[in-house]
Amino acid sequence: MNNEIIVIINNVRSRENVGSIFRTADAAGISKLYLCGILPPPPHEKISKTTIGAETIMPWEYHKQTWRLIEDLKKRGYMMVALEKTKSSEDIFSARGGPAFGGSKPLALILGNEVSGISPEILKRADKKLAIPMYGQKESLNVAVAFGVAVYTLRHSKDCSR
Repeated sequence: MNNEIIVIINNVRSRENVGSIFRTADAAGISKLYLCGILPPPPHEKISKTTIGAETIMPWEYHKQTWRLIEDLKKRGYMMVALEKTKSSEDIFSARGGPAFGGSKPLALILGNEVSGISPEILKRADKKLAIPMYGQKESLNVAVAFGVAVYTLRHSKDCSR
């Protein structure tokens, strides 16, 4: 069983959201963050304020072209899971505990832009699409909040399915 999880952050433009994702990734034991597309990388005062230093200990790399990174990671055996509400997305809580979370494969969780989500070009490369159910009038959560919900759901499922 491989419980490794990495995260691909694609076109998340808010420094505060990027910083929050760094901090949560460290807390959840994420192996590495891949910052892709148009987004503010560390170092930056607003990122550092949100991370409280996690950006200095959390391994990360920047890649301009997300699709190329995804293709490379797939060749290395990673299962690509997009956190996005689509017509074909599975409820992240219903899918929990099964092969939805990579089984023996390491898992790459893909996050997208706060407003437009994950692009169709990236979604077509995902092995699975998962969504957090919404019960109110709004259609989505803040990307950093959604990441927190998703990563702990994924982490719990991968760790408990050994």
